[in-house]
Amino acid sequence: MERSVVLTASPAQQSKEDQKSPEEDGSCQIRLVNGPSHCAGRVEILYNNVWGTVCDDGWGLNDASVVCRQLGCGAVVSAPGAAHFGQGSGPILLDDVNCRGGESALTECTLKPWGAHKCNHGEDASVVCSAKPKDCSEIPSGSPSGIYLIQPTGLHQLVVYCDMNETAGGWTVLQRNQHNTQITWAESWSTYKYGFGNVHDDYWLGTEYIYRITKQKVYQVRFVIHDSSGTMKYADYNLFSLEDESKGYRLRLGSYTGTAGDAMTSNNPNSMHDNMKFSAKDLDQDTSSGNCASSYGGGWWYSACSSVRLNIKGSITWGSFCSGNCQASAILIKPASYC
Repeated sequence: MERSVVLTASPAQQSKEDQKSPEEDGSCQIRLVNGPSHCAGRVEILYNNVWGTVCDDGWGLNDASVVCRQLGCGAVVSAPGAAHFGQGSGPILLDDVNCRGGESALTECTLKPWGAHKCNHGEDASVVCSAKPKDCSEIPSGSPSGIYLIQPTGLHQLVVYCDMNETAGGWTVLQRNQHNTQITWAESWSTYKYGFGNVHDDYWLGTEYIYRITKQKVYQVRFVIHDSSGTMKYADYNLFSLEDESKGYRLRLGSYTGTAGDAMTSNNPNSMHDNMKFSAKDLDQDTSSGNCASSYGGGWWYSACSSVRLNIKGSITWGSFCSGNCQASAILIKPASYC
C-alpha cells in the first residue's frame, strides 16, 4: 500500500531560500514504484524528505535511460506516460525533463524549477528497465509464491522459487528436500556448484549461485524442518553468507533464534557446521579422517561429521528435533531486516 504525503507547502510555494535541489540537500534519491519489480514503475524522486512524481510532458527514452542507469537496472525498455503504473499521491516535482541520455542522474538533465508544472497525476511518468530482481525480496509485495527469474549482480538470470508467504515474504529458496525425494543428493562438486533438481519440487540452487547472491547484501537465513509427524519448526540465523570457491564456500552464520534448536553452530567440534567448508563426495574438505559427504551420500558443510543432514536421500536430520526421520526441509534467505 502506498503512503500519501501531505505538505504544508508545495515546492513551488516555498521561497528560493527554502528550496534545495536533491544534490544540495544530500538526498538525490530516485525510485520506481507500483511496478512488477524495483526496475519498473512510476518514477518518484525524494525532495526535501518527501517523495514526488515526474510529469510526462516531453518524457521519452533518453530520460528513462538515465533513470535505469541511476538505479543500476540495465538498459531502458520503455518510457510510458499517462500514469501507466498508477497515479502518485505526493507533489509533482519535475516537468519538461530533457535528458541527452548520457547523464548519470536525472537531476543532471535540463529541468524546470522544482515544483513548477501544469500537470496532474494522470500524467505521471514511468520507466521499464531491462534488469530482473536481484533476489526474491525485490519481487513486489503481495505477489504469489512460485517460480521467478532473478538476476544477481554480475550473473546471468536464474530460475528460483520465491516464498512470498513465509514471514512477510521475499524469501529466495536455496534448497528443498523431502523424505521420499527422487534426487539421490550424492552428487559431485561441480554438480553442487551449479545446482540440480526441479525448482518446482526438490532442488539445490548451487553453491556458486548462493555465494553470488549473498555477495549482494547482508542476508539472514531460515531453515524450515518438518519432523516425522509433519510438525514444522524453524531455525533462523540473523546472518548468512558463503566465502568464494577458492575458500571452499565456507559457511558463515550469525546468531540463532527459532523453534527447531540450534543444530548448525554446536559447540561440539565434531558436529559443527558454521565456519565449515563445503564438501562433496569427490572433494573432501571436512575435518574428519574419513569423507563425510561420501559416507552420508550428500554434499554439506561438514566437520567430523554432522548434526544436520539436509542434502540427503531418506535420512534428513536436524539435531535432536528429528534424527534421520525428518519429512522435509527447506533453506530460505532474504536480506537481513536491520540492514
